[in-house]
Amino acid sequence: MNRRIFLKSTLASAALLSVQGCNSLASQPAKQEYWMPTGDLGIVIERADGKVALVNTSSREKLAEIEGLGDLSHASAVFSRNERFAYVFGRDGGLTKVDLITRSIDRRVVQSGNSIGGAISQDGKLVAVSNYTPGGVQVFDSETLAPVLDLPAVGKDGQASKTVGLVDAPGQRFVFSLFDSGEIWLVDFSAAEPKVTRYQDIGKQPYDALITPDGRYYIAGLFGEDGLALLDLWHPEKGVRRILPGYGRGQQRLPVYKMPHLEGWAIAGNKAFIPAVGRHEVLVVDTNTWTEIDRIKVHSQPVFVMSSPDGRQIWVNFAFPENKHLQVIDSDNHRHIQHLEPGEGVLHMEFTPRGEAVWVSVRNNNEVQVFDTQDFSKLATLSIDSPSGIFFTARAHRIGL
Repeated sequence: MNRRIFLKSTLASAALLSVQGCNSLASQPAKQEYWMPTGDLGIVIERADGKVALVNTSSREKLAEIEGLGDLSHASAVFSRNERFAYVFGRDGGLTKVDLITRSIDRRVVQSGNSIGGAISQDGKLVAVSNYTPGGVQVFDSETLAPVLDLPAVGKDGQASKTVGLVDAPGQRFVFSLFDSGEIWLVDFSAAEPKVTRYQDIGKQPYDALITPDGRYYIAGLFGEDGLALLDLWHPEKGVRRILPGYGRGQQRLPVYKMPHLEGWAIAGNKAFIPAVGRHEVLVVDTNTWTEIDRIKVHSQPVFVMSSPDGRQIWVNFAFPENKHLQVIDSDNHRHIQHLEPGEGVLHMEFTPRGEAVWVSVRNNNEVQVFDTQDFSKLATLSIDSPSGIFFTARAHRIGL
C-alpha cells in the first residue's frame, strides 16, 4: 500500500475511534460526585443552626446546606490537601469532617467540652484541635478521626490552661499558646514520637496568635499586658522575645467589646497591619525589625485586618456596636480608599484565591455579600442564615490557614 494512503487511512480510523469513544462516554450518566472540581468551593458557617452552606466562588451561588454540625456559635475550618474535605471545629467540642463532593458529613467526633479552633498538619495527615474545656490539644488522624495524641495543657504552675492560637508550621509541627499559664508550646511530629518544647513566661494572657505566611514567625497577642510575643521557628533555640512593647491598650484604655482575631493580621510585603487591642487604630509594623512604623486611625475597634492576596489592599471590620462598617486601606501609603456599610453584624471576610472579589458575612441581614475589589461594586448577594466565618478551599495550600 502507498505510504501516504496508509497514513491517511490510519488517521481516519483513529479519528473514528476517537469520535466513537467520545460518544460512548457521552452516553454514560455523569457521576458528578467524582467530576465536580473543588478549587472554587468554600463553606460559610451558619452559626445559629449548626449548618454550613456550600458555595461556589466562581458562580457566586449557594450550592447546598449541610446539617448536623452542633454548636457553631464560634467555629472555624481547615481543608484537606485535595480540597475535598472540610474539618469544622465547633464550640461544643465537635470536630466534623465534611465531604464537599457528596455534600454530607463524612465523620464527626465530640472531643472536648469547648473547642476554639484547629489546624491541619503540613502533610495533611493530622488534624489538631485547640480546647478551652478541659484545655489542651487533641490530635486526630485526618482520614479516620481516630485519636493520635491527647496533650493536656498544664503549665509550670501545675494548672490546666485554655489553649489558643493553634497553627500548623513547616517541619510537621503545631504551635499554640496557653492563655492561663503564659506559655507557647511547639509540638514536632516529624519523628516517630512527638516532641514537645515549652516556652514559659512569654507574657500575660496570650489570647490568640498567627504564623506568618512563610511559616517562619509565630506571634502571640497578649491581653494581660502591652506588646506581643514572637517565636522564630527557623531558630526556636533562641526562645521567645517581646516585640512592640507599649502599644497595647496603652494610654487610653477603652472597653474591649470583641477581641481581635490575629489570624486576620495582614502581612503585605515587609509590613504587618495589626489590630490594636482596645484602640481605634491599626498598627503598621516593619517585619524585618518587628518595630512599629505607623498607626492608622480607623472607624472603631478593629477585629479582622485582612490583606488582599496581592497585598495591595487592607480590609478592616469592627467590633459591636460599629459592626456594620468596612474600611479599605491602601497598603502602600496607608490612606483610606473606601468605606462601606454592608449592614449590621459584619463578622468575617474572605478573598477569592486571586483577589478579584471579597465575600463578606452580614449576620443580621442573613446575607453574604460579594464585592469587587477594584471598583467596590456589589457583585452578588447570597441568602444564608446567620452567616459568620467564610472559608474557601484555597486555604488548603496556605501555611497557618
